[in-house]
Amino acid sequence: MLPVTTSALRSPTARAASTRAALLAAAREVFTASGFPSASIAEVVGRAGASVGSLYHHFGGKGDLYLALFDEYQERQEERAAAAVRAARARGTGDRLELFLAGARAYLDGCWVERDLARLFLAGGGPDGFELVARRRYRAWTGRNAAVLHERAGDADDEPWGDALVLVLTAVVAEAGHEVAVCEDAARAAELAAEVLALVARIGGTP
Repeated sequence: MLPVTTSALRSPTARAASTRAALLAAAREVFTASGFPSASIAEVVGRAGASVGSLYHHFGGKGDLYLALFDEYQERQEERAAAAVRAARARGTGDRLELFLAGARAYLDGCWVERDLARLFLAGGGPDGFELVARRRYRAWTGRNAAVLHERAGDADDEPWGDALVLVLTAVVAEAGHEVAVCEDAARAAELAAEVLALVARIGGTP
């Protein structure tokens, strides 16, 4: 009787999830090292220990693989920010600017932690349609920020902030994230993030 391997014991669903994760991890290495235009599908599947057929089965091609990598990065960033806002609320923070700053701080931290991907997506040169996908994600992020910043602080005379201010604050944090990602070391990244958050606090102090 042939020995039963660990991979043979896994369900088809588990194997598919494992292959997909391996392809994404390999794509991250290849895309961040070579850039999207020069990245080779053969190198991605070789690093993943997968087949070209499995890549096309899970993603449909190199462009869809890049977009999936972007989507998962954005989801992690959004969850970092949302978790920070939830934690701030749990500590009793009700001030909308403080909540926004908590989320922005977590977002900027993520830009440094995952600077390889932040730099990749900042560099451009992605597949056709990437700019539109990125713009949609940016608008969705702006909407989530608006949900926080439009809240009243409890004072009946305290009006929700205007859309223009929400857009400005979101744009400042987004641009800062680009700069954090290309800092030379963690100390400079932290310093820049702190400077930007202090600026945002000043801008937001007079809505």
